[in-house]
Amino acid sequence: MTPFGRKMRELRSERGLTLKRMAEDLHLSAAYLSALEHGRRGRPSPGLVMQILGYFNVIWDEAEEIKQLADLSHPRVTIDTAGLSPTATLLANTLQQRIASLPEERLRDLLSLAKGD
Repeated sequence: MTPFGRKMRELRSERGLTLKRMAEDLHLSAAYLSALEHGRRGRPSPGLVMQILGYFNVIWDEAEEIKQLADLSHPRVTIDTAGLSPTATLLANTLQQRIASLPEERLRDLLSLAKGD
């Protein structure tokens, strides 16, 4: 599940909406919305993000947060280490191989480190 997908599911759940109902209301397929929630589709287009924000009547700071989540929700990431140190390439490849097996706590630690928190 992507960060955007998790937020979309949270908004649906808070409002008691089914995926099917939301899909009908937005004139989309339920399969597409499900794939978007579960990270089996690429990041949503800016137009679709705006449509979803309008659907849930989300404005201001929360809308900006959701737009940022959408930007960070591409389920297939490529890291270009050309021109970087061998250590950077090793890190990228090791992370690619091991990310699925890392516990959530370790993932949060790595994210915090990468963000410079």
